[in-house]
Amino acid sequence: MTADYTTLAKTIAALTEGETDQIALMATVACEVHHADDRFDWTGFYRVTQPGLLKIGPYQGGHGCLVIPFERGVCGAAARTGEVQRVADVDSFPGHIACASSTRSELVLPVRNAGGEIIAVFDIDSDQPDAFTDQDADHIGAILTGVFARA
Repeated sequence: MTADYTTLAKTIAALTEGETDQIALMATVACEVHHADDRFDWTGFYRVTQPGLLKIGPYQGGHGCLVIPFERGVCGAAARTGEVQRVADVDSFPGHIACASSTRSELVLPVRNAGGEIIAVFDIDSDQPDAFTDQDADHIGAILTGVFARA
């Protein structure tokens, strides 16, 4: 099953309408995105909890890393640069942090609040190599903006 992004966006919008609590929003987004596509093996947020530091937030899947500095890994790169990271082969990414040995590819998107500040990154791991497309990044990015730019 691959994601039907039109339906997913509508579902998330309906479930999160009127909600402003970031943790509640993150939990809902992580759950809905995780169950929308068989490629998505681990789906969740790493929240900016202090300058230069991410801590695990709501997620779906196995255990994740608890703390990630901005200087390390794919999630750190997304937080540090503010740019989407689409990694076809995590073993070829310098400094990749292997939170789960099953991860083969990764998509990480910065999450911004209404003021444009990065408050988290949204991390999707797959046990399949080269699992993610630019379309995945675009659609998920639009969903994240729709949810968090108003919170």
